[in-house]
Amino acid sequence: MELLIMINACKIASASRVTAVIPCFPYARQDKKDKGFFDIPVDNLYAEPAVLKWIKENIAEWKTCTIVSPDAGGAKRVTSIADRLNVDFALIHKERKKANEVDRMVLVGDVKDRVAILVDDMEDTCGTVCHAADKLLSAGATKVYAILTHGIFSGPAISRINNACFEAVVVTNTIPQEDKMKHCPKIQVIDISMILAEAIRRTHNGESVSYLFSHVPL
Repeated sequence: MELLIMINACKIASASRVTAVIPCFPYARQDKKDKGFFDIPVDNLYAEPAVLKWIKENIAEWKTCTIVSPDAGGAKRVTSIADRLNVDFALIHKERKKANEVDRMVLVGDVKDRVAILVDDMEDTCGTVCHAADKLLSAGATKVYAILTHGIFSGPAISRINNACFEAVVVTNTIPQEDKMKHCPKIQVIDISMILAEAIRRTHNGESVSYLFSHVPL
């Protein structure tokens, strides 16, 4: 509502064009049933290029790692990252009793004697990703990392991460993480401000935004 009121104020002040930059769009969550559709141009920005850069710069064994999706819904995401790194992927199939409750987990793929990198778009209470990490360790993974686009981290999330077996939990700063980092040394942040800045510049100048789908701006 704040955003809509500000857009209205800009329109009343005779702005010729208004561009809303929304780092995290929570209404895209699966549990928001009445989503609706945009009837204006929308550019969806991807964190994948920044994630690939972080993996190559911070995980020494990345060439022999396995990219893992904590659920079947993220299979497309992890296969894309695995293809670009030229490594294997795996996924964890889970059967849910009800929202935010995990029942049974089955690992599809091989992580034995490898570094496992869990990749997900959004984590809230972190129950799923922490259970997935335990599953990967029991399946023989040497180290487990989690890379998440949006780290909401509500309720017991921070204590769960602190007690879990992660080497690091990496999130972008679409949601401010400074306070969470003080209570959880495992959290590391990928700064996406340059991606947003370049998207704004390209949109304003009428240039292609699709360049950012596969490149990290310098």
